[in-house]
Amino acid sequence: MRQRHHIMKVTALTGAAALMLTACGNGDGGGGDDDGGDGESYSIGVTQIVSHPSLDAARDGFKSAFEEADVEVEWDEQNAQGEQATATNIAGTFANADLDLVLAIATPTAQAAAQAIDDTPIVFTAVTDPEEAGLVDSWDEPGGNITGTSDMNPVQEQLELLQEIDPDAETVGIVYSSGEANSQVQVDMAKEAADELGLEIEESTVTTSAEVQQGLQSLDVDAVYVPTDNVVVSALETVIQYGEDNELPIIAAEGDSVTRGAVATYGINYEKLGQQAGEMALRVLQDDEDPASMAVEEQSELELYINPEAAEAQGIEISDDLLDRADVVVGEDVEAQDPAEAGEEEEEEDDEDSEDEDAEDEGAEDEEAEDDDS
Repeated sequence: MRQRHHIMKVTALTGAAALMLTACGNGDGGGGDDDGGDGESYSIGVTQIVSHPSLDAARDGFKSAFEEADVEVEWDEQNAQGEQATATNIAGTFANADLDLVLAIATPTAQAAAQAIDDTPIVFTAVTDPEEAGLVDSWDEPGGNITGTSDMNPVQEQLELLQEIDPDAETVGIVYSSGEANSQVQVDMAKEAADELGLEIEESTVTTSAEVQQGLQSLDVDAVYVPTDNVVVSALETVIQYGEDNELPIIAAEGDSVTRGAVATYGINYEKLGQQAGEMALRVLQDDEDPASMAVEEQSELELYINPEAAEAQGIEISDDLLDRADVVVGEDVEAQDPAEAGEEEEEEDDEDSEDEDAEDEGAEDEEAEDDDS
């Protein structure tokens, strides 16, 4: 397995707020049916495995690429709420829909889309190793109707960062979902890096976010590494609490988890990654490029995230030298985000979406009743 580093640089853009619909929604995506006047207009289905800040940022970045290009899109956004069966159902629905393109966010939804959709172009993002996941024939020549951007993270550099932060750490725990191919890839990379660095990896697998606490309690380690695992990141508050209770550092694989309470990472920017995928989608739609021959892309620019407050809560002291080198210091450059509050916000968004759908259904029923009366 190879880790790739020849990646396009992208420009940071602020993604617009996106309307997240649950998988049980009516599928109109809130995108409206305006064709943007004389401009181009497309219909794009979005399937996302679960809501958490990294995946949401990738989604927003994807949409920002179309906004920057002044291209109108009717969005059909669906969220599987962490359920693979729901992701499969969404993919089946998209396969029969009149869509110009499908965006698949994260490995499980990309796998479901690839299995169900033959004729519509698929662009994925936030997929760690698309070749290992069976999505593409190769990174350079994907084949079929699918390509996209990978969030392959620098696992060895992240474990080296752990050693710099806590030189006494000898064992590193990793809790991950047994159902996510991307997580197994990262665990294998961590084991390979650990051999070189003199560390020992202790792993625990889970199937749902409710099992994360039990998985953590089965560990006897000096630190915890959180891969880009959607199940575990969705339960990040549990991992952070474990680190605080046991006074051991939590090292993340991406920056959003650091803003939510992990100590540090070398990570990519998911909004940029999503925007990069959006630019690829525009090439498919506007320039008639063939996904089969469009190489999978990554990011080359990594940022050092440090959360001093989280470090203190987990019994770790961050050196001045490390703080000086940091690209993002949580509490200074960005605000810290409580992971529990993030979860509540996601639930509130889902509740609001459900209320809007209920209101629309009620309005439709009232119109039908009026028609019957007349």
